[in-house]
Amino acid sequence: MTNEGLPLDMGWVLSSRVNKSAVDRRAAEIGTRRSVKKKWQVAWELRAIQCIDLTTLAGDDTPGNVLRLCAKARNPVKSEILEKIGINSLKTGAVCVYPNHVREAVKALAGSGIPVASVATGFPAGQTPLETRLQEITFAVNEGAEEIDIVISRTMLLLGDWEGLYNEVKQMKKACGNAHLKTILATGEIPTYTDVYRASLVCMMAGADFIKTSTGKEPVNAVMPIGIIMARAIREYYERTGVKVGFKPAGGIRAAKDSVNWLIMMMEELGEEWTHPHLFRIGASTLLPDLERQLYHEVFGRYHGKNYIPLG
Repeated sequence: MTNEGLPLDMGWVLSSRVNKSAVDRRAAEIGTRRSVKKKWQVAWELRAIQCIDLTTLAGDDTPGNVLRLCAKARNPVKSEILEKIGINSLKTGAVCVYPNHVREAVKALAGSGIPVASVATGFPAGQTPLETRLQEITFAVNEGAEEIDIVISRTMLLLGDWEGLYNEVKQMKKACGNAHLKTILATGEIPTYTDVYRASLVCMMAGADFIKTSTGKEPVNAVMPIGIIMARAIREYYERTGVKVGFKPAGGIRAAKDSVNWLIMMMEELGEEWTHPHLFRIGASTLLPDLERQLYHEVFGRYHGKNYIPLG
């Protein structure tokens, strides 16, 4: 199911307020609770792997890097670990690359059921003309991308031009065609919690299928208070429209425990359905090795050396 969006409701947008101290207190609770252990920890970690958008967005990306990443997405955990756990197969939520690497990723993942996601619209800054950004979306979709991660105009947001932001995202949604649209807010560059909430609403009204915290290139990326704010915007949108929009934290999530905390937050704020890959993704390039290492420990009672775990 895709989000068709709705007309921009400025009354709803401007009436939204966020209680910063309350959100900060709520966020502080999540990381300090007693952590899950044993078989429950294994279950959460397996779910986290299923929700990863395995990502490479570097200036030195090569076809070899992309093919290796796709092979890791198909087989993210060693078969000996999966056999001990008692499951036959496992795969990541998606592979995320630049538009010029989409075609080779699509070919490498053929038959796997793993979608290829592509960043677009002048990632990460978004400071290119709108026509160029729309052409980049069209190119990625034509190359075979099933998901498009766009960056919004922070300039419009900082100027309070909510209508301009809505219209741009609306055009990007149209350019995506049948591909799912993920809108990156780049929250590290947004000055207030209230603006994060309002931007989330505007993007969903414009048709975003997912809202995403960060490009991974900002000084501050995915942090729990921002995640709570965006999850609550999703909840309000769902309560008003009946449409389920997904959420993707990205950037700085490197430890297995952190990924479990994000899943717990989603469970508590939005419900169990939002812990599955059709409504929750984690944008990460270095998280998977730690998840595999923790699973190895749970199964064999000792930690595997990091040099024995493929990075993808």
